[in-house]
Amino acid sequence: MAGNSQRKGAIKKTGKGNPTAGSGGRVRRGLEGKGPTPKAKDRPYHQAYKTAKRAEKSAARRPQRRTGGEAEWVAGRNSVVEALRAGVPVTGVYVAEGAERDGRLREAFATAAERGLNIQEVGRGELDRMTGGAVHQGLAARIPPYEYAHPDDLLEAAAESGAPPLIVALDSVTDPRNLGAVVRSAAGFGAHGVLIPERRSAGMTASAWKTSAGAAARLPVARTVNLVRQLKAYQEAGCMVVGLAADGDVSLPDLDLADGPLVVVVGSEGSGLSRLVSETCDQLVSIPMANQLESLNAGVAASVALYAISESRR
Repeated sequence: MAGNSQRKGAIKKTGKGNPTAGSGGRVRRGLEGKGPTPKAKDRPYHQAYKTAKRAEKSAARRPQRRTGGEAEWVAGRNSVVEALRAGVPVTGVYVAEGAERDGRLREAFATAAERGLNIQEVGRGELDRMTGGAVHQGLAARIPPYEYAHPDDLLEAAAESGAPPLIVALDSVTDPRNLGAVVRSAAGFGAHGVLIPERRSAGMTASAWKTSAGAAARLPVARTVNLVRQLKAYQEAGCMVVGLAADGDVSLPDLDLADGPLVVVVGSEGSGLSRLVSETCDQLVSIPMANQLESLNAGVAASVALYAISESRR
């Protein structure tokens, strides 16, 4: 019927609000530029994008490096001078106002100046407060918290060197001087790092730094929450775990595992290896002694074992 606006096609629609009716709007939008092409790592279906996402997930699962807590203070003129001589990473030297100048103080100032360290003069009461009431003799040095490596970093260091992994693990070694001695020996005999537990163990204090004679700056020291669990992780990575024990089944000269990936576990001088650590070891190794009543502390035992292993690897 004429004039029936309901009949299909009776009324021609305009382009307004309907880009398909004569305006070409949809075509124009299709021709508009969409900007530069995203980088490969930003395209969800690209291999680079998937690789980056896997790396992010791996980093999220892996614990970050942790420091050893609060900064430490070295108090006393002899202690500060020895720390500076040994290359301990001092961040600042503090001297009490009116402190008597002597040879040790002048040496501390000269060494600090050579290393570009900040020297601050503070009130004696303030120095008492900063050092917790220690006998500082008018001189103290501040050491930042030690940055421990992750246990996996030790395996990565071995991979980068191209040599079979050699790691020293300490079980209940509470004397920081023994820890420093082990770090020094480990660096000298080609180990890739030292592993210590977080609890019931010495940490990298100023005393350990000094005993290491600077080796702590070159060799990573890692900490783990659970030593037994980490030793098992090293075993799963292909390392053999041997523990030093007075009643070991194998004598150190007869150890035939030295050429391969190896973790050497050293216990405390008093109680040796703990039961769980001992049970986790693949072999228990003894160091031959002329007198059964004699014993070696952790630092010396580690040195003897590492020397024998380095000779076997030559």
